[in-house]
Amino acid sequence: MTDTAVRSGSAEKATANKTGLQPLTFAKALNTALADAMEADPSVIIFGEDVGPLGGVFRITDGLTARFGEERCFDTPLAESGIMGMAVGMAMNGMTPVVEMQFDAFAYPAFEQVVSHVAKMSNRTKGKVKLPLVMRIPYAGGIGGVEHHCDSSESYYAHTPGLTVLAPATVRDAYLMLRDAIRFPDPVVFLEPKKLYWTKETLDLDELRKEADDAAITGSTVGRAVVARSGTDATLIAYGPSVPTALAAAEAAAAEGRSLEVIDVRSLVPFDDETVTASVRKTGRAVVIAEAPGFASVAAEIVARVQERCFNSLAAPVRRVTGFDIPYPAPKLEHFFLPSVDRILDTVDELQWEDA
Repeated sequence: MTDTAVRSGSAEKATANKTGLQPLTFAKALNTALADAMEADPSVIIFGEDVGPLGGVFRITDGLTARFGEERCFDTPLAESGIMGMAVGMAMNGMTPVVEMQFDAFAYPAFEQVVSHVAKMSNRTKGKVKLPLVMRIPYAGGIGGVEHHCDSSESYYAHTPGLTVLAPATVRDAYLMLRDAIRFPDPVVFLEPKKLYWTKETLDLDELRKEADDAAITGSTVGRAVVARSGTDATLIAYGPSVPTALAAAEAAAAEGRSLEVIDVRSLVPFDDETVTASVRKTGRAVVIAEAPGFASVAAEIVARVQERCFNSLAAPVRRVTGFDIPYPAPKLEHFFLPSVDRILDTVDELQWEDA
């Protein structure tokens, strides 16, 4: 997972030269994944608001127009519905569009296109017309942004049959999962946690590329959760921006003598019941962590699935730590809204340990 022991100066450079390892940010991993996908497949086209020469608000598409030309990475008008409508037409005619919605809530004007056409085209044509497109959405909070810039909108997409919904939480997965999403034959909503764009891991990019190429043959990250940290006492289930918080909570719990396992869901749709339920059956307790408001949420769905499949293994009800059921708060108040280590540990303490 995220490399917290970042080496510095000449020692880091020497290691990089000897082993191929290099520090890579989440944002750069996405940028590299886009470039590698465009290099490998001339049908891959990138467009959206300010994604051309500027490189996007978060610079995820930096340098792609200069490298591949304005025909393959270009700016659009400020019209999200038009962006998605054009993507549908392109995908129906042999191209692989990768579109960027500048911020999570900016995607709402495109929602009718997503629900009515993107999600339903394959079913409407009995599988004869596929839409291999990716809608990239910088999402969630933690950056001190105002409303319309920090929504956790995953439930809307996860609730819509016909969409695959992915949410990476590590630099490594940012690269691998975006490569998988672009190769996927059906439409993918790719949720990028904004507050993780500047996180770093030390990785071997050549090995990462090889792993991505091998995945094209052996399988992909789609539909696969991972155990981010092993534990025995309870399971923390998280995705996207909540994974680092869950890992920090597990680290704090370990100092108090409690062993918490952390599951990084990664793929919201399709959902990996096998990995999640195996962990909960082992530990007997579970807490689901997500930034989105809890009512009618992905977190609520995960709780239901775990409760249905692990009922006889549970020592306590499955609990949630989520955002509150309110509009996203002002920047100075967001730390009250977002799941925190203290909120997670308080919830873990309530898992009926006296009955153990």
